[in-house]
Amino acid sequence: MKLIPAALAAFALALSAHAAADPTALNAAVELFNQRKQPEALKAFEALAATDPKNADVQFYLGRLALQRRDFEKAVAFLEKAAELSPADARYHQRLGDAYGQSAEKAGMLSKMGLAKKCRLAYEKAVELDPKSIDARSSLMSYYQQAPGIAGGGLDKALAQAQEIQKLDAARGRFALAGVYAADKKYDQAFAVYEEVLKAKPDDYAALFQTGRLAAISGERMDHGLKVLRQCLTLTPPENQPPHAAAHWRIGFILEKKGDKAGARAAYEASLKLDPKFSQAIESLKKL
Repeated sequence: MKLIPAALAAFALALSAHAAADPTALNAAVELFNQRKQPEALKAFEALAATDPKNADVQFYLGRLALQRRDFEKAVAFLEKAAELSPADARYHQRLGDAYGQSAEKAGMLSKMGLAKKCRLAYEKAVELDPKSIDARSSLMSYYQQAPGIAGGGLDKALAQAQEIQKLDAARGRFALAGVYAADKKYDQAFAVYEEVLKAKPDDYAALFQTGRLAAISGERMDHGLKVLRQCLTLTPPENQPPHAAAHWRIGFILEKKGDKAGARAAYEASLKLDPKFSQAIESLKKL
């Protein structure tokens, strides 16, 4: 078939409208996301979506950006599309589970149950697709830990996931086990896990913070909890670990439990000075 120039131009335009996302542009957008430059990353991924609306990775990152700004409706839509476009990718199902779970937090009772089921099924699918994914197993473990039995939760199921995580990564498995022990109110066992980590590495930020958090939620070993949380403030929080604002909030929580309202207020205010939008500190200060 011979195309005349005008028809050829129209044909080329039609092809360009459905062109695949430029790999270089996609990598640049992912780098913006990793650098936490959210406005720039959003603009880049939206441009890529306009070029290639069926690119699962683009939909995936748009969903993650929506989660970060707590736009759960859009997050669900983007991540459902990503999972539909590439159903064998465990990452998409895991993040879709996150979106369902966070949507459930603000939903009415009937909607909450439906979203909880979708959340569980998404996490289970992620583990089925990639049994060696520690992140997927951690998400499923957290669901089992927090959800009631009627929604498919259970500490026995959570413990099974923690044990599988330990087989894959001994260090992360220890933290997973401690979390399940704490949820089951086996506080001494949970403290013992963190103590074992700190014997080997006394400045392990995660173990210090989790020890302080456990002291706060259990009401046990609170003086020690204050000590380790204050030690956290002398360290740089590793990536994906709670920031100093969270440590100040936990300090305030413990001081409030000990009856030191002035100290608690100062700690909550210190948390908000670092992060004015830290919702837990805002709520604690209001209730003080």
